[in-house]
Amino acid sequence: GGESYFVTFLALGLSVLIALPIGVALGHFRRGEAVAISVGNAGRAVPELALIAFVAAFIGVGLINVTFALAVLGIPPILTNSYVGISQVDQHAVEAARGMGMRGLQVIARVELPLAVPTIMAGVRTAAINIIATAALASLAGLSTLGDLILGRNVYGDQGVVAGAILIALLALALEFGLAGLQWLLTPRGVKLARAGAAA
Repeated sequence: GGESYFVTFLALGLSVLIALPIGVALGHFRRGEAVAISVGNAGRAVPELALIAFVAAFIGVGLINVTFALAVLGIPPILTNSYVGISQVDQHAVEAARGMGMRGLQVIARVELPLAVPTIMAGVRTAAINIIATAALASLAGLSTLGDLILGRNVYGDQGVVAGAILIALLALALEFGLAGLQWLLTPRGVKLARAGAAA
């Protein structure tokens, strides 16, 4: 069961490492919208079980291969939301930053990323849930995960199936709340106040 935690965080980290820089770059230059949207749509169409089975059959089993397969599921929402979040940053704020002498990476790091945090983190949270919900299937590829309880009904019985489902749901909730807390910490105070005012 411990590998469920490990493979989830490893796959999520790999998804962020791959998708976030690409989405941010495309959004910063306001190019590649079709690519970002197409990848997002394609990701939703990928059948998780078929992906795991493909990796196991043609690439092989093991932690690294399964992590790669799960990361594929996390990339689309992060890429799409990163692009959307950065590209929709108020251009007046961007131009003001450039007027203050900021260039390139400074604009991204100090203006665009902080303002896009809510949208980007929404993609990360979606990716996390996609990965953690699918990680149970990694049992089919030779890993010991909570999916063992669900898929091994003949061994663990109905109680094991229910216990596995509950544990996966609790793990998903814990991850969701943890990422929501991280989003709150990363979101600039001004953005929080603006959202609170809009909701009032």
